Amino acid sequence: MSSFKRGGMFIISSPSGAGKTTLVKKISKNKNFFVSISHTTRSPRPNEKNGKDYYFISKNHFKKLIKKGQFLEYAKVFDNYYGSSKKIVIKKLKEKKNVLFDIDWQGTRQIRNKKLNFKLLTIFILPPSKKELIKRLTKRENKNIKTVKKRMKGFKKDLLKWKEYNYVIINDDLKKCYKKILNVMKNKAKPVYDKNFIKKHIKKLID
Repeated sequence: MSSFKRGGMFIISSPSGAGKTTLVKKISKNKNFFVSISHTTRSPRPNEKNGKDYYFISKNHFKKLIKKGQFLEYAKVFDNYYGSSKKIVIKKLKEKKNVLFDIDWQGTRQIRNKKLNFKLLTIFILPPSKKELIKRLTKRENKNIKTVKKRMKGFKKDLLKWKEYNYVIINDDLKKCYKKILNVMKNKAKPVYDKNFIKKHIKKLID
């Protein structure tokens, strides 16, 4: 695990709509944090800005960057590509910055398998209930039911990846969830959680 001072990689993942992006933005306000801004081929949502939330590029451009080996990790999610710039991330890590990733399990697995010479902590966020998740997605997608249904189809598959992470937390209260994550990142708490409790919660979310 890494401290704020020495620098390292912190990955926040979750099923779509569980709140990871909101948490990442909140955590990024802490000193010595650099958020890895992903490249994506999806269209911007309302209020999203190029270069701040994502680098919005075409699929052809994205595929060219893949061939050039420009990504530390990349994945195809819901018909769109997402990827983290290798050059930018490594530069920040060498500057002893804490790099924060808002990526899914595919990207997390790729970074873990690279076994880079930097500390790594992975955190998986769960929604409090399926009902609340659907509510959040519906609001975020501007009541686009077709998009919500598409995202819910990948929900179960994403959920089952929780075992690959160092730490798992239920985001039933944003402030409490944020505080728990920050304590783990600052080495004030070991990444330990009740796995049996999480298993029961996962079962409720899937049923």
